[in-house]
Formats: sequence, C-alpha cells, structure tokens
Amino acid sequence: MKKVYFKTFGCRTNQFDTQVMMSKLKDFELTQNENEADVIMVNSCTVTNGADSSVRAYISGQGRKNPKAKVILAGCGSHSKGESLFEDKKVFGVIGHSEKEKINDILKYDKPFYQIGDLEHIDSTIVEEFVGKSRAFIKIQEGCDFRCSYCIIPSVRGDARSHKEEDILAQIQKLAANGFGEFILTGTNVGSYGGKEGTSMAKLLKRMSMIRGVRRIRIGSLEPIQIDDEFKELLTEPWMARHLHIALQHTSDKMLKLMNRRNKFKTDIELLNEIAEKGYAIGTDYIVGHPGEDEKEWKEAIDRVKLLPLTHVHAFSYSKRDNTASATMKPEVRGNIAKERHKELSALIKNKNHDFRMENNKNLEVLIEQGKDNLYNGYDQYFNKIEVSSHEDITSNWIFCNNVKVDGNKNVAIY
Repeated sequence: MKKVYFKTFGCRTNQFDTQVMMSKLKDFELTQNENEADVIMVNSCTVTNGADSSVRAYISGQGRKNPKAKVILAGCGSHSKGESLFEDKKVFGVIGHSEKEKINDILKYDKPFYQIGDLEHIDSTIVEEFVGKSRAFIKIQEGCDFRCSYCIIPSVRGDARSHKEEDILAQIQKLAANGFGEFILTGTNVGSYGGKEGTSMAKLLKRMSMIRGVRRIRIGSLEPIQIDDEFKELLTEPWMARHLHIALQHTSDKMLKLMNRRNKFKTDIELLNEIAEKGYAIGTDYIVGHPGEDEKEWKEAIDRVKLLPLTHVHAFSYSKRDNTASATMKPEVRGNIAKERHKELSALIKNKNHDFRMENNKNLEVLIEQGKDNLYNGYDQYFNKIEVSSHEDITSNWIFCNNVKVDGNKNVAIY
C-alpha cells in the first residue's frame, strides 16, 4: 500500500482541510515520515508573498530529498500559484478546495493532472478523529465577503458560505463520542456563519452546547461587527472558553479606512471593555507597517492599544501580496521601521498578558495536550499556556490548577 505524507502550511482552516483529506484515504497508508512517502500532499498557504515562497522552497527541497515521491499541491496556493508550478513541472498534480474530498481517487492518477475545481464547494465530510490532537477543529464556514485591501483570501477561498448545521452537529457528536471535549470553530470568516441561511453563530453555539460530552468551545476569530446582543448573551455560559479572538487589525481610524476595514476604534474599545468586564482574555490580529502608516498614525495607534484590555496578539509586519489593493499603495514603510513597531506592540501585549495571568492564577481548567518526562502542557480557559509537573500520565486529561506560578511566557503548576 502506497504511503502518503501531509505537509500543512498556514491557518487552522488548512489544518482542518488536511484532516478531511486524511479521513478520505481508503486505499493508502498515512505516514509521519516524509522521506518514506510515495506521495507528498502539500496543503499550501498563500496569504503573503512570503507564504508562497515557503511553499515553493518546501516543494523544491522535496524534489531533491525524495525525487521518487509525487508532490501534489492543495490549499489556497493551488488557486494563486498552482498553474505556474504545474507548468514548470515542480509538482505532479494540483487540486483545488472543491476536490479534496475526492483525494482517494485522485491519488490513483498515473498521469500529471491540474484539477482546480470551483470556489463554491462546501464539504460534507464528517471528521470523526483528529490525528495527533486532543482538541478538535470544526470548520463551520468557508470564504469571505469582506474585501480588506491587503487580503488575497477571498479570491482563493471564494465568497462566504456556511456548512450545514446538521453536518456540523453530527461531526461534533461523533468527536464527543470519541472522547473529544474541546472544540475550536474555524473557517475563513467564522463570525459570518449563517448570515445567508437565516441563522447565526449564537444559535449554532446553543445547539452545540447541548451535545453530551461538549465541555469547552473556542471560536477561531471574530470581526467586531459580528458580535451582537444575541452572541453577548452567551458570554456567561460555562462551556464558553474565557478567551475571544477579535480581529481589529489596527487602532488608527485612518489606517482602518486605508485597509477597507469595517470597524472603528470608538466602537472597538467599547466592545472590548464590555467583554473584558465579563472576565475574558481578549486576543487580536494587528498589522504593522501597512503603506500609509507614518509616525503620527503609529503614535496614535500604539497609545490606543495601551487603552485596550488585550491579552494576546497575532502581530504581523505588513507583507506585500500581489494582486491586492494595498500592494500599490504609497508611501511604503521601511522594513526596519515595521520591525521596530512590531517589537513595540508585541512587548506591550506581553506585559498586558503577564498582568492578566497574575490576576487569574486560580481555578484554571486545563486540557493537557502532550508531555514527556513528567512535564505536560496545555491551555487554560483563557488560552494561556500552562506547564504541569505530574508523576502520572495526564495526557488528554482535564485538570484544575490552583495557586499557579507565573513564569515568564507561561504558567507553571504541580499536579
């Protein structure tokens, strides 16, 4: 039986898509060793030019290390760079998002193929197991209707469309029956779920919470305008993780306008303060160094960040993405300046996170994910990492930790 190795780049949505493809392998053996693989599936990311470069470098490396393996390109990069890689014979085959559920048959092709499909497909696969994971990722929607000036994703993932609620709930029931207790909702623009189907994220969450075995639900990322009163009513529910990731992207209104964003700082700060008052840790995405971000905008932006109750940040130095509106904007910010701003922002949020952990170091509910040599790691309800010393194997167990010691970037406890 031929062996298949999966290499996944990028976001949680890609991680889920990889699990979908793994679940469809009926006539092939999954391997964790790329050197023994007959087929290497590259689930690619194309969010920046740098992401494209990483994928290309990996593919070239495999061509040298394992020239007998067939390299097949999947993921977002298929739609942006797949044709050129195929024409240059860098890959044996290319498949688009809509083709991944056919992977078992596609892998049997003995001639090179370019099978890109369409950007309207919605998966129907019920994933019953996650290889090497203790938490389960659940993709609830695909695509995005936002048109942020820096983002290529709508053109490679398509417009927003939601998975069927029945399929999502059936998947969670299967996974809960298999021992999973924490579920992370993911997608291209998660908060848009149900908007075109007459339902909502809040309604889905309520139905999920009633499934036996569901202990904690996390949500990948929400836009500020997607957090409505119906959603806010759920913030005190015990099954809600006490961490929300709310994508602000910036705190200067001028920059938000340049980025073609739908949020403004005045309403952002009101929203985040309201959520923080309910005992939540709050994370965000933030782009520094976007064209037009001069010293005046940056000073205003960082002063505003100081006012926000943020505890986590995914900070990105702007990276030009071909075929986006931002790619032609001027003036550009020099790389060394963007690097310094990234450093300043990250240090600020790091301090905020430290203060938050000092204040929230008791009654931490932790799902242990992995460990060895009596040291185990997991995340608490606030999405803070914790290292637990234990003489018994507590992998995949739920534990409560009190009097936790704050040690640098992590919390430490004894169980």
